[in-house]
Amino acid sequence: MRILITNDDGVYSPGIAALAQVASAFGEVRVVAPDVEMSSASSSITSSRPVTYKRTPLPGGIDAYRVNGTPADCVTLGVTLWEKVDMVLSGINIGANLGNAIWHSGTLAGAKQAALLGLRGIALSAPATDREQPSFELLKPWAATVLKLLLAAPELPLVNVNFPDKAPRGTRWTRQSVRQYDGKVVPAKDPMGRLHYWYTVIPVEGAEEDSDRRAIEEGYVSMTPLLLDLTDYEKLEKVRGLEAWKKLRFA
Repeated sequence: MRILITNDDGVYSPGIAALAQVASAFGEVRVVAPDVEMSSASSSITSSRPVTYKRTPLPGGIDAYRVNGTPADCVTLGVTLWEKVDMVLSGINIGANLGNAIWHSGTLAGAKQAALLGLRGIALSAPATDREQPSFELLKPWAATVLKLLLAAPELPLVNVNFPDKAPRGTRWTRQSVRQYDGKVVPAKDPMGRLHYWYTVIPVEGAEEDSDRRAIEEGYVSMTPLLLDLTDYEKLEKVRGLEAWKKLRFA
């Protein structure tokens, strides 16, 4: 099995090294990741300039390349230049990707790009505080457990995985939390007195019972199967029915 690994924290992140070490037990591994941090890049691709890569071997003999582009660029370039890739892993991200963060996550974008290309994509993230990164040594056995579970479920092409901030109590299959965030814009000034702004993403509502956020709050690994199709089929059927009724009424 050939496993391509990317992230949005950059090729030198300890999280991607930890994931590559775990994944090497499951197949042949290659890292293709951004040369700088690309957090919150979502699924953006580079179209206004060429994209290049440079070989950047990582400690432990990990075959790695850095790309001057986004996570989506890395996956597309990686599967183009490295034939017969079977799976793409993205992470382990320094910071959780739960609930509405799924929309702008660069980590999840790497997995989504794999799914768009017809491959399996798995995103893995772990929470971080202002002072500490996740304990990747603690998480490595759990990452191996998750990969074993997901390799046994090939019908899941796209999965978002999040680890809690302490030793996990177990794993849970979850759904995406869709509760609202505060969405505030906080003004501040730099040392030169120039005004700039920070965007906040703090949840303002509690997590749903079976959601990814609730699982993390209760100390479990969250595994959320996702779809690329964003269509609201229930509303689609309603508006189609309304249009059909209008045609009958005014025929």
